[in-house]
Amino acid sequence: MTMDAFQAIADPNRRYLLEELRRQPRTVNELAEGLPISRPAVSQHLKALLDSKLVTVTNQGTRRIYTVRTEGFMHLNLWVDQFWS
Repeated sequence: MTMDAFQAIADPNRRYLLEELRRQPRTVNELAEGLPISRPAVSQHLKALLDSKLVTVTNQGTRRIYTVRTEGFMHLNLWVDQFWS
């Protein structure tokens, strides 16, 4: 199931995750340290960001590393840019 990128970024916790991932790739545990929600909740938010194609995940041994997928922001950029023209 694909989630609309606008729906995905509507949640403040997901925006926080994106801001953290913009700085550097991180694991779920690293991301959960900065939020007042459980690790499973962080995983659910990351799944929504994956489904909306705003982040990617790679496996490094037993660790799953999440990274911002800049290509996923193209739709958002195109929509916002129309208001600046």
